[in-house]
Amino acid sequence: MALAVGELAGLDLFHHLHPSVQSAAAMDEILTLLDWKRRVFALYQSVRSAADPEEAWGLWRDTRDELYRSHSQSPLSEGSRGDFAGLEYFEYDPSLRVLADVSAAGQEPRPIGASGDESVLFRRFAVASFELDGEEQALELHWLEGYGGGIFLAFADGTSGSETYGGGRYVLDSVKGADLGMDDERLVLDFNFAYNPSCAYDARWICPLAPAANRVAAAIRGGERLPPTLAY
Repeated sequence: MALAVGELAGLDLFHHLHPSVQSAAAMDEILTLLDWKRRVFALYQSVRSAADPEEAWGLWRDTRDELYRSHSQSPLSEGSRGDFAGLEYFEYDPSLRVLADVSAAGQEPRPIGASGDESVLFRRFAVASFELDGEEQALELHWLEGYGGGIFLAFADGTSGSETYGGGRYVLDSVKGADLGMDDERLVLDFNFAYNPSCAYDARWICPLAPAANRVAAAIRGGERLPPTLAY
């Protein structure tokens, strides 16, 4: 699910309409986007409250399938929703749920490349460090430099471009509610909940992609896969 800045790009489609129709269409678009965000926020609240992470993962999968199939803000094109049989995922792997130590980093502007022509401005503010499959990993945490802000973590790994979207996947995007919370002072990162950005499904979405600092060599086989019917 792309950042709101990407989703609102769809409003450009209304520029050719009569102003009164344009305003009504834009209003409807915004209200349906708001509904999408409410549902995703509620979903992640349920995930955080669940006692069993794997059961929560099942709820997450089922809810996302329903949203992708039926909601007007679905990343899928309208024409492809009728044949939609569900998103594809790796099997759940409890070892991919980690608690990351968060340490402050020099705050630097980070224009992050996107699927469109322009980058999206973030600010690096911290690094999340953790062990995964016996190897130490460190991923940058970014703050969206827009009204209200939001924490964002996109990563690319050894599956990117073959088994998952080549531009990387998201594990944290608080603008859209995608946030598994904290355990004491450590950040919960569960790569079983990694997902492809909206632009993996339709070019009308504009999505920030994984920055160079968050590209890891290991193949993280957890979370959403890229359906074989989709081309890069």
